[in-house]
Amino acid sequence: MNELSMLKKELQPSEMLFIADSMIGQDAVRSAGEFHKRLGLTGVILTKLDGDARGGAALSIGKVTGAPVKFVGLGEKYDALEGFYPERIVSRVLGMGDLMSLIERVEQTVDKKAAADLERRLRKEEFTLEDFRDQLKQIRKMGPLEKIVDMLPKMGPLQNLPKDAKVDEGQLTRVEAIINSMTNQERRDHNVIDGKRRKRIAKGSGTTVQDVNAVLKQYLQMRTMMKQFGAMAARSKMRGLGKFAGLS
Repeated sequence: MNELSMLKKELQPSEMLFIADSMIGQDAVRSAGEFHKRLGLTGVILTKLDGDARGGAALSIGKVTGAPVKFVGLGEKYDALEGFYPERIVSRVLGMGDLMSLIERVEQTVDKKAAADLERRLRKEEFTLEDFRDQLKQIRKMGPLEKIVDMLPKMGPLQNLPKDAKVDEGQLTRVEAIINSMTNQERRDHNVIDGKRRKRIAKGSGTTVQDVNAVLKQYLQMRTMMKQFGAMAARSKMRGLGKFAGLS
């Protein structure tokens, strides 16, 4: 602390941030209080907020130092450092998800041109296994699936989804391997995939015919869901045009 005091005097930093392990508890609070007394903290970074601890230390550290929590660490990599929004943390703790963070992550990772192209194909009911695979890749770009699931509200159709749900990342790898083992024709038209082709695909991907069947079932379910969303969007757009034209 003496060395830090000397550095602060010489360098005159604009920020003095205290990094605290959110799982330490009262030890972190005592340390924060002492550092603040000697150095004058301007903010706090809470790490390991993706663990069992849900940020109780934030309240105590804030009380002791009066310094705001500016960032939180939700993983091990540098891109897991996020700005701190109290209402979002509270929402997660209460099982209401964090849709704003999820939307921001989608905007950062989704290729807008590819998304527009997918929307066009959905309107024409051309959602193929290639599109299914590409959507899985987009999801994986958003980060660990467990964190994505944690952002979903545990209510409505997702009310039975457990908190801190464990997700098998390897399952997505198997799905991609199965689709990659298909020919271009099979990926574009699932109707041609008969029993013989399913055996070949399973052998090529190192999986079983049951796994191939499961992937095709998931694809058809997602295709139906996408079709429904496309129809809802189309109806919404037509209603908007109707209102614009002065129609009821």
